[in-house]
Amino acid sequence: MATEILMPALSPTMEEGTLARWLKKEGDTVASGDIIAEIETDKATMEFEAVDEGVLGKILIAEGTEGVKVNTPIAVMLEEGEDASAIETASNPAAPAKAEAPAEAPKAAAAPAAAPAPAAPAKDGKRIFASPLARRIAAQKGLDLATIAGSGPKGRIVKADVEGATAAPKAEAAPAKAEAPVAKAAPAGPSADAVIKMYEGREFEEVKLDGMRKTIAARLSEAKQTIPHFYLRRDIKLDALLKFRSQLNKQLEGRGIKLSVNDFIIKAVAQALQAVPDANAVWAGDRVLKLKPSDVAVAVAIEGGLFTPVLKDADMKSLSALSTEMKDLAKRARDRKLAPHEYQGGSFAISNLGMFGIDNFDAIVNPPHAGILAVGGGVKKPVVNAEGEIEVATVMSVTMSVDHRVIDGALGADLLKIIVENLENPMTMLA
Repeated sequence: MATEILMPALSPTMEEGTLARWLKKEGDTVASGDIIAEIETDKATMEFEAVDEGVLGKILIAEGTEGVKVNTPIAVMLEEGEDASAIETASNPAAPAKAEAPAEAPKAAAAPAAAPAPAAPAKDGKRIFASPLARRIAAQKGLDLATIAGSGPKGRIVKADVEGATAAPKAEAAPAKAEAPVAKAAPAGPSADAVIKMYEGREFEEVKLDGMRKTIAARLSEAKQTIPHFYLRRDIKLDALLKFRSQLNKQLEGRGIKLSVNDFIIKAVAQALQAVPDANAVWAGDRVLKLKPSDVAVAVAIEGGLFTPVLKDADMKSLSALSTEMKDLAKRARDRKLAPHEYQGGSFAISNLGMFGIDNFDAIVNPPHAGILAVGGGVKKPVVNAEGEIEVATVMSVTMSVDHRVIDGALGADLLKIIVENLENPMTMLA
């Protein structure tokens, strides 16, 4: 039986993707586990494996097509011995409906038969698989697919399963809920046409948005609108850390390891989350999840956007291990070779723009994280020491953006206090 291959959801947040390249062509034999295509998500290009075996009968979505929604049919797989007519049935279920189900044609004409067959419903949280023809016949007869047992491969509901079934008495109750009015989102700003009109007569270049930039725009707009941010700021004296770092790097030189200030910041944040466990949490819609491990996300700038790879159990790793892992994650992030589990999760993030000459800035919380530390560069400044004397010190400004739904002011202040203490007394992080 011909089977549709659907656009996969390669990450929990993926809603659409780009079909970058087909690795199989029509007529090729496909085994379970074969790589058949490359899919570009908002974050990376990933390989798509075939689940079933058969012959790639027809490609429905061409290479390079952008904005393909998850669960959209992208190809049709044939079983051995099937011909082109099976492809027509799978890819265009409306065509064979009259020929294969003539007895139902009069009823279909009286109803709005032009409407497409609905997607298979879910039963006990799992999707129900049904052939397109079976779904169309079920829609015409008012059948609930959740009540029908499938006799096809892997429990798939086929034509024979629905032909002899009769509709339940209350089958009409479900659509009423679906037709309830849905509030439309407020417009995000002037339309593209309106903005372009403003600049008529001025020279400009239109830059097409790729999947990553669209996702960044959507996620951060949502974050800024829905997360009640507040901000905590501190200055951190780095002289002790810089001296300690220099000593360690001399000792680690033979191993090819060079620690950065960012490695110390990751360690300081991870240990602070353990010291203030109530702040090691994430927002989960209608509840807060308090995490046990310190999984710290670090923003990495790449061409056209950014990644936030996550260093798991960062409090338990040595500075050299964190440095090595961070360099590997950053390299693969720039090559867009990270797997979803490497950039999803974490409870807190770090964004360091100090190397770009930025003194201080405010970062946007990346949901579901409870906070993000925006790190500026170290700058020599006059400061008053413990004896009341003025001296020159290297000072780094940090701003912690916090989700007030998860962390209150005093709790956030405690967390930032520990981060500052760790960085101003770096040897204590090794104790």
